[in-house]
Amino acid sequence: MSAAAAPPAPMLATLGEPPAGEGWAFEMKWDGQRAVTNADRGGVRMFSRNGNDITGAFPELTGPIGEAVDDHDVVLDGEIVALDAKGRPSFSRLQRRMHVVRPTVQLRNDFPVTYYVFDVLALDGEPTTALTYLERRKLLDSLGMSGRRVQVPPFWTDVDGERMLDLAREHHLEGVVAKRVDSTYRPGRRAPAWIKTPLRKNTEAIVVGWVDGSGAARNGVGSLLLGAYDDGILKYIGHVGTGFTTAFRRSLRQQLAALERPTSPLSAPPPNRDVRGAHWVSPELVGDVEYREYTGGSLRHPSWKGLRDDKAPDEVDLPGTH
Repeated sequence: MSAAAAPPAPMLATLGEPPAGEGWAFEMKWDGQRAVTNADRGGVRMFSRNGNDITGAFPELTGPIGEAVDDHDVVLDGEIVALDAKGRPSFSRLQRRMHVVRPTVQLRNDFPVTYYVFDVLALDGEPTTALTYLERRKLLDSLGMSGRRVQVPPFWTDVDGERMLDLAREHHLEGVVAKRVDSTYRPGRRAPAWIKTPLRKNTEAIVVGWVDGSGAARNGVGSLLLGAYDDGILKYIGHVGTGFTTAFRRSLRQQLAALERPTSPLSAPPPNRDVRGAHWVSPELVGDVEYREYTGGSLRHPSWKGLRDDKAPDEVDLPGTH
């Protein structure tokens, strides 16, 4: 497949508990940005989950990926991650890079990224999506990719899912993904052959409005009003006021002001206590939110993780369904 060709959309996992029994492989779940990569003699191009070209945002990856695949033409699936001082994936550090189209050398040095490759979708002009998971992993391993900027994380087939969760917890990782060893790759599909189990509940949410901050948050966002789609209807799912830096509160308010509208985009009005003094916005921005529970149509103890430009608003369903 040519690097100039549009890449296939990545296969997605369903939410669930780690499966028991034979026939499953386990991988660690990485807290990063999904990226499908086309690499051939014509160059390397990286694409986000929704098909946007993000090559320019991560220029330090193109050379190492090209060297890692050697003379092969490949289409790879993986995750771009930013590691903290202890070598753990940090989404907050990745946030410093995700929305910068042309990062400076200083920014790249301060917040370096690594590409974790876990699947191969085509090799030397032949699609591999019809092969089984184990067959694709064997091909991926045969490429011998390794280095500071490109890695192929391991997988396990002889371990219990709960034990994998314990290992993820011990190493402060996001969770685990279980994949049927006989499963084919289904581009753009969320399939039960892949099951993700995060240690902390996490959801994507659409920003539908904000409430001004006060005190240290003055001139910035105090809290964000959030929504998600339920069969095409945009519903309120709660508000979040923690997880922001002071600088981000101010920059986000400027970004939201450009999207402000006079009326709510929601299908039904939220509780009055949540929306006093609210500013409504067009539902265009998507973010990640951690939370304890989703009950009564509202998130409990939510904390903001960051904006995502790799996911479209119409992909965001109610918490616990994606």
